[in-house]
Amino acid sequence: MNWLTKAIKFGEKIKKVLRKRPSKEDIANSDWTSCCKGPILKKDLENNLWVCNLCGKHHRISCRQRFDIIFGKNSYQILESPIPTEDPLNWVDTKSYKERLKIARKKTNQNCAVMIAKGKINGIEVTAGAINFDFIGGSVGAAEGEAIIYGVQHAIDNQTPYLFFPCGGGQRMFESPIALANMTRTTLAINELKNNNLPYIVCFTDPTAGGITASFAMLGDIHLAEPGANIIFAGRRVIESTVKEELPSDFQTAEFVEKHGFVDRVVQRKDIQDEVGKLLSILLRKNSDIHLENLDETSENNIQTREAS
Repeated sequence: MNWLTKAIKFGEKIKKVLRKRPSKEDIANSDWTSCCKGPILKKDLENNLWVCNLCGKHHRISCRQRFDIIFGKNSYQILESPIPTEDPLNWVDTKSYKERLKIARKKTNQNCAVMIAKGKINGIEVTAGAINFDFIGGSVGAAEGEAIIYGVQHAIDNQTPYLFFPCGGGQRMFESPIALANMTRTTLAINELKNNNLPYIVCFTDPTAGGITASFAMLGDIHLAEPGANIIFAGRRVIESTVKEELPSDFQTAEFVEKHGFVDRVVQRKDIQDEVGKLLSILLRKNSDIHLENLDETSENNIQTREAS
């Protein structure tokens, strides 16, 4: 057997091995995932709120898993947000945008990357929103923008605080300027929420980047973050090439951002519900006091007006 025949047979063996490698779908449906020390049972991770017992890594979770932790299982209601026209630009690259949406919906069991829910935290009615990174990288398009704004409107209509868990790479390139416009739209919506004196609490999760960071995610009255979450606008390499300096190893982590004043507190996932409950009790009491002061001032003005007449 000459060297060429051996090489061909060796190549065929490699192909067979590669064909036997598990697909992404096989890995997703497996009972195992990986972390610092290698394979770990998903069930064990789930029992610890999807946080590694050894290294403390906060793994990415879905919107429903997020609401389960914040409100308790079966203790909240998912709100159906409007879905605008799909694929307005008829985008096609290696596959069509419509096909990408179909795959994402099947994978996540969501209509878009954002989900809105209502429930109670420590007896306080709360409107909450979250983004699922598994839905096209958590990117924000027209449907996601509508969902975020729908959550704001629901909070205003029902006079509830708004709690949001941002995540994702930014605005969705498949919708181009339509996606970018939702940076402005969501910012205006949050401003309207504040005009109604309703608390807006943001809890950053990994990763929060691009146009998400540059719009509604950075407008909270209070900013919390999960440990180790990357909070980014431009990427590390882009910044390094711009400033021509080597950046710290923890650059853009939640801890780094907290140290520089853009995050108020880094909170373990298991403690977020309690932390938010305490904050809302304080904020709602403060808003109530402001409301009473305004009523007293209005009453005094009315009395003076009646006396003058």
